[in-house]
Amino acid sequence: MAEPADYPPFQLGKPRFEQTSFYGRFRHFLDIIDPRTLFVTEGRLKEAVQLLEDYKHGTLPPGVTDEQLWGAQKIKQAIIHPDTNETIFMPFRMSGYIPFGTPIVVGLLLPNQTLASTVFWQWLNQSHNACVNYANRNASKPSPTSKFIQGYLGAVISAVSIAVGLNVLIQRANKFTPATRLLIQRFVPFPAVASANICNVVLMRHTELEEGIDVLDSNGNVVGSSRVAAKHALLETALTRVVLPMPILVLPPIIMSVLEKPMSGSLKFSVDVVISPHP
Repeated sequence: MAEPADYPPFQLGKPRFEQTSFYGRFRHFLDIIDPRTLFVTEGRLKEAVQLLEDYKHGTLPPGVTDEQLWGAQKIKQAIIHPDTNETIFMPFRMSGYIPFGTPIVVGLLLPNQTLASTVFWQWLNQSHNACVNYANRNASKPSPTSKFIQGYLGAVISAVSIAVGLNVLIQRANKFTPATRLLIQRFVPFPAVASANICNVVLMRHTELEEGIDVLDSNGNVVGSSRVAAKHALLETALTRVVLPMPILVLPPIIMSVLEKPMSGSLKFSVDVVISPHP
């Protein structure tokens, strides 16, 4: 059961957790990707939206708690797009990113992949990412669909090219043993995905470098437009897109290689015992 401190006085449109600390921001994003919101019924969604409308107009029924209000806002933010007020398709919600994205990551890390399977999993991963990005886009300002298509095609082409190219190079590297080739191949998805993510960011947001982005003061008021700020924002976003896939695309191959060493040693010992003549 949650402690009362977990539910501060409700503020419409504000984060439930304190954003000045890392722990607060961490809990905020855990709330955003909570997969339990995927199972919210249409009726429950309508109740949550109505409760927030009642709060907004000062017509809340008696007995409504802060916990209920925070829960209603969490449901609405997870399902309804804030700019279009349309329901986001379940696989493309932020709360669905892990449940629907995990099988794709497993496919990317499968060993002994063929050319066709490499192309398929890289294409599927970038297609899923593109749909998530589009479904959760900032729709407050009109943006041509061609930008998203351009970013999608660039991401797919770069991911597939790098993944296939690296696999071909590894297969032709005669100096590597089969075990070494297999180990290196397990790390191929990471540079492919990371480079595709960078390509996607650059293609979809390159106009910001030319036009700049809005700069706000401490009160949230726009004070001007800056191309320098746009450059910093683009670089930081690209760096984030490189770092984020690391835990799921780098750690599993390392863990598997560590686990396989004692297993291979035990297997070799067992074979030696079986084939060794009895004294």
